[in-house]
Amino acid sequence: MKKSIVTTIVVLLAVVINTSCSRKVTRVATDAQIDISGRWNDTDSRLAAEELTDEVLTGNWITDHIQEKGKKPVVIVGLVRNKSHEHIESETFIKDIEKAFIQRQKVRVVQGGKMREELRSERADQQNNSSVSTMKKFGLETGADYMLQGNINSIVDAHNRQKVVYYQIDLELTNIQTNEKVWIGDKKIKKFVKN
Repeated sequence: MKKSIVTTIVVLLAVVINTSCSRKVTRVATDAQIDISGRWNDTDSRLAAEELTDEVLTGNWITDHIQEKGKKPVVIVGLVRNKSHEHIESETFIKDIEKAFIQRQKVRVVQGGKMREELRSERADQQNNSSVSTMKKFGLETGADYMLQGNINSIVDAHNRQKVVYYQIDLELTNIQTNEKVWIGDKKIKKFVKN
């Protein structure tokens, strides 16, 4: 009798644990706006990148540059620093901006950061290991005219089981030769989270 009760309890516990731990995963469109936690997410990154890219590419600085130099400006996208209260991977945001720059063809984009260093390392390796006819030479990179840099900041206001999370993404475009800021833009996102 005791053995059957214990067996029944073990079986019931196994059923409860198994059903409470089951998970269902559904594929959704990559542009679907889903906000589960109230934290920074892919939608925030995409919307901010789209809006800021539209803004920077319609700025007067492009027209001024083309009138002065007679060709499209060359831009390097630098760091977008995360100064917010949470972990934000800014690389997806940066890549969205670079992609929009290239697709719209209003500016030329050059490689920056660690990827540029990897290219330079490959070029150095070619000096010793490639044929002279296929070797890529040093000193022929396209220099950037402007650098885009920025910050992601946040402010959290919380009380009991409610909070408001405010994000501000600030970007600045600077003329590398003169150090003059030629464009400043921002995107603000505010979320109300209630538990």
